[in-house]
Amino acid sequence: PVLDDDSSLFSLFLALMTLSPILLMAAYASLAVQTREFIIIVMWAGQFACEGLNWVIKRLVKQDRPIGNGYGFPSSHSQYMGYFASFLICHLFFRHEFGSTGYRLLDYAWRATVYCAVSAWAGLVAYSRYNLGYHNSYQIFWGFGIGVALGVSLYAVCEYLPRRRPRSLFGRIKVFLLENPVSTWLQIRDGWDVWADGGRGEEWVRWRAEWDRRQVTARKTD
Repeated sequence: PVLDDDSSLFSLFLALMTLSPILLMAAYASLAVQTREFIIIVMWAGQFACEGLNWVIKRLVKQDRPIGNGYGFPSSHSQYMGYFASFLICHLFFRHEFGSTGYRLLDYAWRATVYCAVSAWAGLVAYSRYNLGYHNSYQIFWGFGIGVALGVSLYAVCEYLPRRRPRSLFGRIKVFLLENPVSTWLQIRDGWDVWADGGRGEEWVRWRAEWDRRQVTARKTD
């Protein structure tokens, strides 16, 4: 159960924040099925691996929580969000091209806003575990740090290095993962390796062309 002070709106807000990571698994599943994007599937798999690593560390260290039952080191929520935020920010920084407003300053401001929003969400979830008494600061900092280390490392191995060194072992493994018969049957793709925005703009152009064609046809039949 999530404990909060009913008389404090801030405490209620933090209670909602501490529950928010639940939404990510549903988002991962929806995006993986809808887009079939390699990077999303890798990030999702890494999130499961992050949870598994946390389970192992807790049972090796066996450090109690400040309140409640179970082990508290490292904080699973902090590790979860540290991984999510670090992997996503690496992807947005190194690979994704945001749509341009036509003004460089506004483009930079928008990118900074996205980075700050993702970081703030992760930070608030981690802080909520401390504020609600489930973890001490030591457990939270270590959890967040382990999550960040795992997120950056996985991104480097699965995305950064294969793109920078396509003939390396990591590059060849990625090619195999994308070109094997199972991935071909499932239509797994790496949109960001072809389009700077992952193909979103290209898909919109094709949709708009088909939309306009159908509108013209509809007017002719009226």
